[in-house]
Amino acid sequence: MPENTQTLSFEKILEQQRNHFYSYVKNSTARERLQKLSRLRDWITTHEADIAEAIYQDMKKPVEEVEFSETKPVLMEIDHAKKELRNWMRPDFVGSGLLMFGTQGKLIYEPKGVCLILAPWNFPFNLTIGPLVSAIAAGNCCMIKPSEMTPNCSALMQRMVNELFDPNEVQVFLGDHTVATELTRLPFDHIFFTGSPKIGRLVMKAAAENLSSVTLELGGMNPAIVDETADIEDAAEKIAWAKGFNCGQSCMSVNYILVHEDKKSELLDALKRNLSKLWGQKSSSLEDNPDYGRLVNHAHYKRVIHLLDNALEAGAEVVWGGTHNESDHFIAPTVLDEVSDEATVFHEEIFGPLLPIKTYRNIDEVVRWVNDRPKPLAFYVFSNSDRRAEKLIDATSSGTVCVNDTTLPFIHPNLPFGGVNESGIGKAHGKAGFLAFSNERTVVKQRVGVTSAKLVYPPYTEQVKAVIRLIVKWL
Repeated sequence: MPENTQTLSFEKILEQQRNHFYSYVKNSTARERLQKLSRLRDWITTHEADIAEAIYQDMKKPVEEVEFSETKPVLMEIDHAKKELRNWMRPDFVGSGLLMFGTQGKLIYEPKGVCLILAPWNFPFNLTIGPLVSAIAAGNCCMIKPSEMTPNCSALMQRMVNELFDPNEVQVFLGDHTVATELTRLPFDHIFFTGSPKIGRLVMKAAAENLSSVTLELGGMNPAIVDETADIEDAAEKIAWAKGFNCGQSCMSVNYILVHEDKKSELLDALKRNLSKLWGQKSSSLEDNPDYGRLVNHAHYKRVIHLLDNALEAGAEVVWGGTHNESDHFIAPTVLDEVSDEATVFHEEIFGPLLPIKTYRNIDEVVRWVNDRPKPLAFYVFSNSDRRAEKLIDATSSGTVCVNDTTLPFIHPNLPFGGVNESGIGKAHGKAGFLAFSNERTVVKQRVGVTSAKLVYPPYTEQVKAVIRLIVKWL
């Protein structure tokens, strides 16, 4: 049995996990990895009520949202990995060509080693255990630092890991940002971070000191473009849901709307109807609605209120919502019109239930506006014109694109998920997650005796020079 990990330094724990990795885990079979995933799945399904209660205690997230956005995506990730893992683990053989005549070439997918998972608070279970599924599927050991902002969920995940895994293989560490800072100084074989671009830069800087590879799942100022051909009622319903879901505390949430000026009035009316339908019908006031959660803590509440006040001081008008309660960290979904281009909501990720709207006259304006800002994680286009949607996609850059809906790229089982530049580095989920935690190792096997490579060995006689000239010219 391992030493009491509570008394060990992080360096010692990393050393123990690395020794355990090379002794037991590195060459684990598909069957052994599948057994670990099955045990994890069984624990989750047995404790779904406990997970929901812990997350409710942290941020009053409705149980339905927990099922939909926390536990179900992880179960889907596990099921997908169990179905495909044997195929993912198979070596890929490649052709050799004339220059490599006589050799055999292949790619093998070996685990990277001991990995660090740094998780956020907005979807505390999903965004902690989802990457763990990929790390286990790829055959790694893991050290995990969940968010201190959701202490109940973090404690529950520590309990889960303690019950399922040898601490030399997987271990959870609780604590504040100083714990994360100390961990990122260590020479991990890979670091998987989900969070803000600001902290992502610090993680990447720390990883660079040890040349640790990184996956950075960051945020983004995700635009929703509503053109003149769009089904306005459909677009409004989907955007209203995305903004109220988890109180807008999602890296995939709509940050702002760019609507064609001829459709602005119609869209505002449709947003008001759909926000009322989705979030305002279960009680006399939205604040009493059990289907609507809260901002995670006081600091984030104050941050979002500052964004709201900044927009209002610059002349913005509240079209719907606007109510808030500091004692309960409650902010209603709030649609803002006549927002100044200089307002902060147009220059940083909101990560809350504010929805500013800006009009445009032509597609070129949209392209300039989007491209003048950091590349978003998600780019949403609402249009009934395939040509218009393709033009917008071709003229911009983002981690993901979704036409006539929001959020879906995150849960698509067969597509990699991730950002670009400011919105992220690397991809996750499914096979992409398996590859993120794997080293694609090149193996070349040469025959013994006469080889094509020996034809260019020195001394450089006229015959050898002729062969080299032939290779340079034709191969």
